[in-house]
Amino acid sequence: MNSAGCAAVYYPLFADLRGRRVVVVGGGRVAERKVEALLEAGARIVVVSPEVTETLARMAGEGRIQHVPRPFRPGDLDEAWLVVAATDDPAAQRLAYREAEARRVFCNTVDQPHLCSFIVPAVVRRGDLCLAVSTAGQSPALARRLREDLERAFGPAYGAYVGLVGALRRLLLERGLDAEGHPGVYRDLVAPEVLSWVEAGRWERVARWAEALCGTGAREVVERLAAEHA
Repeated sequence: MNSAGCAAVYYPLFADLRGRRVVVVGGGRVAERKVEALLEAGARIVVVSPEVTETLARMAGEGRIQHVPRPFRPGDLDEAWLVVAATDDPAAQRLAYREAEARRVFCNTVDQPHLCSFIVPAVVRRGDLCLAVSTAGQSPALARRLREDLERAFGPAYGAYVGLVGALRRLLLERGLDAEGHPGVYRDLVAPEVLSWVEAGRWERVARWAEALCGTGAREVVERLAAEHA
């Protein structure tokens, strides 16, 4: 339910937060986890909280985040793209949400879906492959269980596999071979047996396949990936 009392129908998207200001209200363990995930996305993070965990204090000392050592107040969202309210102070949570709404800044309030304009899904990452699961806030426990199912179904080899497909696709595009004009090549590019070779570490077999499909330069692509995932 949103603040208007209507059931929310969420629009899924992946946001590019590189270099963008994100405000995290709160300095406890939950805020710490949010900050770590946002740092992975390249966000420029400001933590507003009178106190922070040792980890957050160290991050601030290293210049990885900015720490504003006081309670949240209006004006803290200047130039912000997102705000995450992760404090145990209900009044601060509500204030952050109201301020975000007034400024048209997307807000996620931890464990308070009615004070959210966006929610964060359960995520599985395998290199550039990102799988996101949401129950629209109905059951975080179910979302976690589904994430665990996906972790088993999509093993670590998918990271190398996605990197391989992407690199070979770029090689084809550099030669003017697009998917519209060469659908068969792009269909073969994601042949399921290739994943099994990657999983088994059969990189020479992958290299021969890539050379036959993509020509000159493909073997070098495979050898580079094999070295990265050795």
